[in-house]
Amino acid sequence: MKPARLIIALLVQNRSRLNQLEPHLTARFGSIILHSDSLDWNFSSYYEPEMGKDLIRQWLLFEPLVNPTNLAQFKRLTMAIEDQFRDLQGKRTINLDPGILTLHNLVLATTKDYSHRICLADDVYAEVTLIFQKGKYQPLNWTYPDYKTSTCQNFLLNARKTLLSSATS
Repeated sequence: MKPARLIIALLVQNRSRLNQLEPHLTARFGSIILHSDSLDWNFSSYYEPEMGKDLIRQWLLFEPLVNPTNLAQFKRLTMAIEDQFRDLQGKRTINLDPGILTLHNLVLATTKDYSHRICLADDVYAEVTLIFQKGKYQPLNWTYPDYKTSTCQNFLLNARKTLLSSATS
């Protein structure tokens, strides 16, 4: 198996929620070896009706090497964690987006079908979000704006170093 690691993008309304999430994530996915800097998420109002304003984005990288064929399973597990954190009205208070990082690309899982996405399982689709070229993860036409930021790029390049070291060991 070529080296691949699970990343999870977290979107939350307050920083304390980031700390509350980690035990739930590590219990299911293993230890976290890299945290991105947090980023004020102000790229659209898509999540406002459900999660409110002033959202924070952070990316996490998990230690175990993973089999990319498990991406749909990772999405289902993150959705179950999201359900544990719903408010009294049933709205999400967190959004978790799992992805598979390889030396060549970042593939995200989503429940939204679209022309450039491939069905992995019932209502779970894969999207190549970034491809590695010319020393960085390059965006595609559909890449979300937060994945184009220097915060995300720095995180992914550091995450890629862990893959390079695992490929040579």
